[in-house]
Amino acid sequence: MSKTVLSIGQCRPDTAAINHFLTSNFSVKVLTAELPDDAADALAKNTVDLVLINRKLDADYSDGMEILRTIKSDPRTADIPVMLVSNFSEWQEKAVHAGAVYGFGKAELNSPETVTRVRAALDLP
Repeated sequence: MSKTVLSIGQCRPDTAAINHFLTSNFSVKVLTAELPDDAADALAKNTVDLVLINRKLDADYSDGMEILRTIKSDPRTADIPVMLVSNFSEWQEKAVHAGAVYGFGKAELNSPETVTRVRAALDLP
């Protein structure tokens, strides 16, 4: 069964790399959102199995942590796993504290640990 991943706030090269990583390793459809309003719209209109949020959105430098808090505070989206896309472990810890599952940085995109983490977040065997 195919899963749906919403990727929020990545620049074009990172969007391409993340999409390739996801579709190469999992049976997923990847939706993208550049801005917070785009993300809210995508979440309202689609069944999403995992959200990936850039720490700072490329399009307007919005705070990805604010989007995470919004998702986790809304009963309609609170149960969707969210991962922060950041190379900085301190931001990963802050995201986990805010309700995310431990994410990954672009530098570790193709590591076995990242594949394992994303597989678990997507609830795949």
